[in-house]
Amino acid sequence: MNMKRFLTEMVNKLNPAQPEIVNEYGEEQGPSPNLYNNKKAYNTIEIVNRGTNLIVDSAADIRLDVGDMLDFFTTQNRIRKKKLHQLLNFRPNPYYNADVLKRNIIIDLVLEGDAFIYYDGAFLYNLPASSVEVVSDEKTYIKKYTYNDVEFKPHEIIHIKENAASNVFVGSSRLDSARQSINVLMSMTNYQKNFFDNSAVPGIILITPNPLSDRVKNRMVQQWMSKYNPAKGGKRPLILDGEFKVESLSKYNFRELDFVESINSYEKTILKALGVPPILLDSGNNANITPNLKMFYLQTVMPLVNKTVQAIELYFGYDIKPNTQEVLALRPELRDQANFLSTLTNAGIMKRNEAREVLRLEPVDNEVGNDLILPANIAGSAEDASVGGAPKKPEEDTNEEKPKQP
Repeated sequence: MNMKRFLTEMVNKLNPAQPEIVNEYGEEQGPSPNLYNNKKAYNTIEIVNRGTNLIVDSAADIRLDVGDMLDFFTTQNRIRKKKLHQLLNFRPNPYYNADVLKRNIIIDLVLEGDAFIYYDGAFLYNLPASSVEVVSDEKTYIKKYTYNDVEFKPHEIIHIKENAASNVFVGSSRLDSARQSINVLMSMTNYQKNFFDNSAVPGIILITPNPLSDRVKNRMVQQWMSKYNPAKGGKRPLILDGEFKVESLSKYNFRELDFVESINSYEKTILKALGVPPILLDSGNNANITPNLKMFYLQTVMPLVNKTVQAIELYFGYDIKPNTQEVLALRPELRDQANFLSTLTNAGIMKRNEAREVLRLEPVDNEVGNDLILPANIAGSAEDASVGGAPKKPEEDTNEEKPKQP
């Protein structure tokens, strides 16, 4: 069903006289086709705000560890490893800390589908994606970036993109798939607000046994609207005479219109588009919160973090890994990984320090950390139990006299 038609029918159900009022006064009731942009939805719709903030807060808490330089050429790989680590985790520029930078990046990815970081040779700055224009070129792919009429060369910008099916230059916000649900939700919210702004007075009809001229009809309607429209300051009751009667045209209330159930349905659709399990925002149900929280990190948070990391890796030429050791929801994953690495170490497939490197732990400064452990079922010398192997059997003394047989 067409959105405008649906909203019009919903309004008409509450007030069947609405079409006549529209025709009479030329004031169309209902929303425009495009009620919102993603930032407006974030600022005005609670479920969009809470879902987005949950993603942003979760992603911003993940530290980025800078490893060794990668084996490919990049124009910015002259930055020192320690300096890059400080920029990504502590102070990206003199004006705000790394937490603010990460939050700005993730919220731009969620709401706009793109995030832009400007590197001036010393510091990192986030450019608001809503004000950045990507200028493409047939020969050079991306010719330049512009931000508030300021031009940036491609090598000055770290461009992080969300998935997009129809454009290779810019990403697409995940909220775009929930555009219809957000539009209807804002319409329902606005309708409720307008209803109570009108002192909760439903559509009514004035009945009189006597015929009235158009002039008298218009005067009566104007009087009624002036008395019961709070926007004009009137809240006094209307005193009727001349055998006038008032009847309500509306036989519906908000419960009958099922606003609550409809709003819940649209909110779930929006959360699905964001990738947030509804149970994480439902404080009354914690039965299955742990597996849902783990799924939220693996399917929503980490993909956004990984896209950011890969763009920074490509720009600076360093191996960068998200450090998830402090993420409680992912600790079972680390436990499973540690058990797997322990199996490989005890099987002699990898060294202890190699396993510790995978877990982002400091190496052990002794020979044991750099030696392979040989399993006990592998033939070989085992004078030292730490290297495994079957122990040697004690040699028999051939000079010892054997007991005589009776």
